[in-house]
Amino acid sequence: MMNAEQTQLMNHIVKQDGAVATVVMTPRELKMYADEIGVEHKHVYSLLRRAPKQDRGQYDLSLFMPTAADTDDRPAPPQMAGSVSSVVNNDVYVPTKDQYFIRWGNFKDIEMIVKSLEFYPTFITGLSGNGKTVMVEQACARTNREYIRVQITPETDEDDLIGGFRLINGETVFQKGPVIKAMEKGAVLLVDEIDRGSNKIMCLQGVLEGKPVMIKKTGEMVTPAKGFNVISTANTKGQGSDDGRYVAASIIDEAFLERFIITIEQPYPTLNTERKIIHKHMEKYSCTDNEFAETLVTWSDTIRKTFEDGGVDEQISTRRLCHIVQTFSIFNDRQKSIELCVNRFDEDTKDAFIDLYSKVDSTYNDTPEETTLSSDDNFQSVIDEALGQ
Repeated sequence: MMNAEQTQLMNHIVKQDGAVATVVMTPRELKMYADEIGVEHKHVYSLLRRAPKQDRGQYDLSLFMPTAADTDDRPAPPQMAGSVSSVVNNDVYVPTKDQYFIRWGNFKDIEMIVKSLEFYPTFITGLSGNGKTVMVEQACARTNREYIRVQITPETDEDDLIGGFRLINGETVFQKGPVIKAMEKGAVLLVDEIDRGSNKIMCLQGVLEGKPVMIKKTGEMVTPAKGFNVISTANTKGQGSDDGRYVAASIIDEAFLERFIITIEQPYPTLNTERKIIHKHMEKYSCTDNEFAETLVTWSDTIRKTFEDGGVDEQISTRRLCHIVQTFSIFNDRQKSIELCVNRFDEDTKDAFIDLYSKVDSTYNDTPEETTLSSDDNFQSVIDEALGQ
C-alpha cells in the first residue's frame, strides 16, 4: 500500500509518460520525477524497497502504477497555503575531508564549537584569502557534521534565506530556504561574507537567538533541531572598511552583531604554517619544488612586512600563493606563474611585487644582479631598492 506522496509520484509519472504495463526505472530516474513535484526522497526509497528488482540498479514499478480510474481528469484538491515543500533536498551535506588541508590558527576552536552541538553563533573576521571559509568546512568534515553554506551578496534577501513561493509544474509551492533547512536538520549554517549584505539580512536576527522561527509566508513555526548553529565569515567586523580595501563591505546593525556570542580574528598563517600549506598544495598538484616553496614563503613574508611599514598597499594572501602553485603545476615556469598571478594588482603594486620576488629568487630572468634576503641586515635596503626609494 502506498502513502499519499507515493501515489502522487506514480500519478505524476503516468501523466508525464503515459500509462504502460511495465515501468522499469533506476533510483536516479525515480528521484528526478520526485524532485519535479517536491516529493522527498525517503518516499522513493520506501517504494524501491518493495519493488521487484529487474536488473542491477533497475526496479519494476508496474505493481504501483495507478489504474485509469486513478488518473482521470478530475481537478486535484487545492493546495493549502500552509503546506510547505522543498523541491531541493540535498543542500545540506557533510563536507568531504580534504587530505591536503593544514589545521592551523583558530581551527581547533572552531572544531570544538562544531563538535559541541551547542547553538553558539560565531563571527569570524580576517583578511581575504586566509582560510576562514575552508576552516569551517573542514571542521564540519572532521566532526561528521552536516553543513550548508550561504553566500551573501547585496541582493540577498529573506526570500533567498528563509524561502519563498516557486512555480513548479504549474503549481505554486513554497520552497524552504537554506536557513530553514539547516534549522530542521540541526546542521551548521555558514553565512559567508556576511558583511557584503544589505539590511535585508536582518531577517536572520531571530534565527541568531536560537529560538523557534515562524515562516511568515506560510505560518509554519520551525524549531531548531539539536546541533543547529550559525557561523559567519567577514573581511571586516561589520563596521565597514576604512581603508577602502573592501569597498563592498557594509555596516551591519549593532543589534544584529550583538547576537554573535564571540568574534574570532583570523590572521594570515605563520611562516612555518604557510610553508606546510605550500608544500601540501605542491603535493596536491604533483609539482613539488622545495626551493620554489621556500622562495614563495620568503617573498610573501617580505611583502607583508613591507605592507606593515607602509611600503605597499596590498598583500599576498595564502590563497594567492596556492594559486601560484596551481599555475606552476600547469606551466612549470616560476616566472610566468608569479606574473600571471599578480597581474590582478595595479601596475605599481604589481611591479613592486615582481621586483621584490626578483630579490629572493636568483633564477628570475629579469634580475640585473643577484641579491638575496639572507639576513635582517639587508632587508630594509632591498625593500627600498625594490620600491625605488
